Amino acid sequence: KNLEFLMNLSGVWIDKIHQRKSFKQIILDMDSSVSPTYGNQEGSAYNGFFECTCYHPLFCFNQFGDLERTLLRNGNVHSADNWRSLLDPIVNRYRTYDILRFFRGDAAFANPDIYRYLEEEHYFYAIRLKGNQILDDKVKHLLTRPVGRPPKKPIVIYHSFRYQAASWKISRRVVAKIEWHMGELFPRVNYIVTNLRWKSSNVVKFYNKRGTAEQWIKEGKYALNWTRLSCHDFVDNQIR
Repeated sequence: KNLEFLMNLSGVWIDKIHQRKSFKQIILDMDSSVSPTYGNQEGSAYNGFFECTCYHPLFCFNQFGDLERTLLRNGNVHSADNWRSLLDPIVNRYRTYDILRFFRGDAAFANPDIYRYLEEEHYFYAIRLKGNQILDDKVKHLLTRPVGRPPKKPIVIYHSFRYQAASWKISRRVVAKIEWHMGELFPRVNYIVTNLRWKSSNVVKFYNKRGTAEQWIKEGKYALNWTRLSCHDFVDNQIR
C-alpha cells in the first residue's frame, strides 16, 4: 500500500496543479533509461544495449516537465516492457478532462498494441518507426541525390503515405523525413507512425520535442540521484 501510494503521489500533485490552473491539452512522453548497478541487487542484469549491469526504469512525463509516473524494471527487459501498467493510471486520471490528448515515443514503442490502445483512448500519437525495405520503397523516388553542389544547409524533404505492417490489422499514416547533408553520400531517412492529420513537417516538429523527456531524465539523475539505487531488494529500490 505504501508503494502504491508513492507511485501515485506525483499524479496527485499534478492533479492539484491542474485544478488551479486550466490547460487545453496533455502531451505524454514515455521513455526508458539506464540505472547502473554495482552490487548483487535483486533484478539487476546485463543489458546489451547499455553495455552494463543495470536496472531499466521506465518514465512518463507531461509537456510541462512533470514526472507523471515511473516504474522500476529488471535490467534485461525490452524498452517498452510493461508499458501498460505505467500508462493505464495516467490515462485514467485524464479521462474526465475535456482536453486534447497526445502521446510521443521512440522506436521502442512502435508496437501495434500501443497504437490500438491510444486510438481506443482517443489519443493522438507520433511514434518513431524503424526503417525497412517496404518503407524505403515508399520513398524510393526521393532517395536520388539532388543535382548540383550541395548547400551547407541540409536539404529536407517530407513525404506522407499509408502503410500496413504484417502485424497491423489496419493501415496507418507514416510520415517520412529525408535529409541530404553536405559531405554525406546517402540521405538520413526517418519514419514516424501517427494518427495526426497535420502537415508532415509539423508532425516531425511535434515528434522532435520528445527529446525534452531525455533532458528531464538526465536532470533527475544528476540533480536528484534518481537512479542511484543501492538497496538489495527490488521493491526497496522501486520505493527509492
